[in-house]
Amino acid sequence: MAKAKSAFVCTECGAEYRKWQGQCSSCQEWNTLSEVHLASARPGGGAAPGRSGYAGDLSREVIDLGNVDLSEVPRLSSTFAEFDRVLGGGLVPGSAVLLGGNPGAGKSTLLLQTACKLAQQRRILYVTGEESLSQVAMRAHRLQLPTNGLKMLAETSVETILAVSEREKPEILVIDSIQTMHLEDISSAPGGVAQVRESAAALTRFAKKTNTVLLLVGHVTKDGSLAGPKVLEHMIDASLLLEGGADSRFRTLRGQKNRFGAVNELGVFAMLEQGLKEVKNPSAIFLSRQEEQAPGSLVMVVWEGTRPILVEVQALVDESALGNPRRVAVGVDQNRLAMLLAVLNRHGGLFTGDQDVFLNVVGGVKVLETSADLAVLLAVVSSLQNRALPKELVVFGEVGLSGEIRPVPSGQERIAEAAKHGFLRAIVPRANAPKQAPKGMEVIAVDKLSDALDAL
Repeated sequence: MAKAKSAFVCTECGAEYRKWQGQCSSCQEWNTLSEVHLASARPGGGAAPGRSGYAGDLSREVIDLGNVDLSEVPRLSSTFAEFDRVLGGGLVPGSAVLLGGNPGAGKSTLLLQTACKLAQQRRILYVTGEESLSQVAMRAHRLQLPTNGLKMLAETSVETILAVSEREKPEILVIDSIQTMHLEDISSAPGGVAQVRESAAALTRFAKKTNTVLLLVGHVTKDGSLAGPKVLEHMIDASLLLEGGADSRFRTLRGQKNRFGAVNELGVFAMLEQGLKEVKNPSAIFLSRQEEQAPGSLVMVVWEGTRPILVEVQALVDESALGNPRRVAVGVDQNRLAMLLAVLNRHGGLFTGDQDVFLNVVGGVKVLETSADLAVLLAVVSSLQNRALPKELVVFGEVGLSGEIRPVPSGQERIAEAAKHGFLRAIVPRANAPKQAPKGMEVIAVDKLSDALDAL
């Protein structure tokens, strides 16, 4: 018998090695190499190579890029406007979408709601590897979903799933989850690096060949990243992450990778007794503020994908009893907070080296852009001076290391969104100031951090 071949694959970056080693040479991570058993070649050695030494179909034609058909592929609506927004306009036939999230975030609920509604007019096959058919049926009944027309299959063998899919010919194939799938010719257990990679590759090839929409559910690790080999994210067309704490009824769906739409697009859902319900106006949810304004509270405008969202940032500055004051940030980068405090000390004249600084973005939103810099600093100043800021004030802008206020993209749209929600004053970078402010709104343009502090 031929000896089974194996390789060692890095679970962080997907690099392959012939033998095990402690550190990956590509990403410099330690103890991330896992053994992968490769499928042995078929007897006979395959097709005979041509004169160049390579085997293949020589009848393939080379097409000029200018002659490629540019007709747009029709998208399929998921019945959720927020889901379609994150996908870039809907589901694309022949695409592979990976939906990840923490346990209990609502991944299966979202896909079951989508599948049940779409099954009324389209062919859908829902494959469950973690739950029995009765459990899925009980959930659908509890959520009051239409169950007629949805084809269900409880199976973990990829070969069986592909055979059933060839017979049923679904337009949308849902796999819940990819960590439970396995191939017969791979000896490792389901959920391993080899099984996840090869199972996803087989399902993706089927989706591309048959023009089927493939929806995969994926688990996440302790740090919130998708479990399995990094090459899994390279295979698929879109990677979505459903976030939300167990104590919060709101869920945010963020696009981390999308070949058919904008990256970092955000969709907001509310978890109710009838399942997930989309939130049409996220700004109104994140701005549920108290009547009496407290020091350290300020509203900022962040840009998520293709739209502006107003969120509230809260800061608490208190005298520290420790030799090394704490810097705690929830929703923003903690290292960036430390950098902004140094800028405030150097160019704003306010010292916080002996103070504990706590920062929180209300609603569980994670701000990934730099437009929140100015709002963070002004909220810290408000808490440090114990003076509340005006409730009708909104702020955005990037702060540089020399204290300058840099412009941010889509400044006009941010100001218009703030005016639509009734804000009367805005402190913005001078380059983002409009020639004519919205009616009833005062726009204060600033060049430096000192100008923003004077404007308060």
